Amino acid sequence: MRKSLMMFIAATTLVACGSEAPKVAPKTQGVVEVKVATVGVKTIDVTEAYTAELKAFKENNITPAVAGLHIKEIMVDVGDKVTKGQVLVKLDDTTLKQQEYNLAITQDTYNRTKPVYDAGGVSKQQFVQLENTLNLQKEAVEQLRKNTVIVSPISGVVTARNFENGDLFAQMPILHIMQTDKLKATVEVSEVYYPNVKVGNKVAVSTDVYPGKVFDGVVSRINPSINAGTRTFAVEITIDNRDEELRPGMSARATFAMSQRESLVVPADAVKKQTGSSERYVYVIKDGKADHRFVKDGRRIGADLEIFEGVKAGEQIAVTGVNKLVEGSEVKVVNN
Repeated sequence: MRKSLMMFIAATTLVACGSEAPKVAPKTQGVVEVKVATVGVKTIDVTEAYTAELKAFKENNITPAVAGLHIKEIMVDVGDKVTKGQVLVKLDDTTLKQQEYNLAITQDTYNRTKPVYDAGGVSKQQFVQLENTLNLQKEAVEQLRKNTVIVSPISGVVTARNFENGDLFAQMPILHIMQTDKLKATVEVSEVYYPNVKVGNKVAVSTDVYPGKVFDGVVSRINPSINAGTRTFAVEITIDNRDEELRPGMSARATFAMSQRESLVVPADAVKKQTGSSERYVYVIKDGKADHRFVKDGRRIGADLEIFEGVKAGEQIAVTGVNKLVEGSEVKVVNN
């Protein structure tokens, strides 16, 4: 009687643990048709991702050096694209015209005095003084020209306009220009990766605005010092934005390929989750039988899944018909 009781307890325990152990194929189960794939080896990038805020590659405030001039005409508006050297603003040119008139008189005086000086009719001191006056007036006129007709120092887009035609220019910039065909971002990278990050390294940039789309970035600058408080170093990334889909101020993720490793990979569809647990498993097909294997998985790479433990390179695993399989199932491989 005691022996029967112990057998009953053992049987009850086996049933209770059935959800954690793979099922065993009954003798009456038929042959299951499956397609198989070979456990492969692939070189995988070891990556690190950092959040960043996108910024304009270059930006300029359009501001004349001379205050107190009336704005004659602003020739662009917010959203307009401009090219380097394009005229953006014209200011009142009354002062410029007066200085150009004075320069013309001084130039004429100089031209008439030069032959007289060469003949000895004018002292060197008088002639040098006239020459200095001429040069100063030329510089003044050139400076006024730069501040009367203002051109764009970069190609980009107008992002702010703070005055209207006829306004008196004060301290605030008249316009703000951003170059957006390229963007930049700065991220703080852990010091352990300092030997891995080099100028010219490619960086994959993604945003929530364009799910699944990756933009090309490249490391353009590396801060040579480490922040002692955060144990990080600053890395600047330049991002190709020729189609101008991205905008300054957007949040993004910058993914760096720090190193590479050789890993086993299998089709992601072949890996299933064990019911009632977080464990994952595959079925290895060998000698016409299904062998249930628990695996430790890693990153997903396209349609493949990285595997750390549970299978070996070259083994065949079931890709289709997996849900019909149990431990020891007889299988027929039907790959074309």
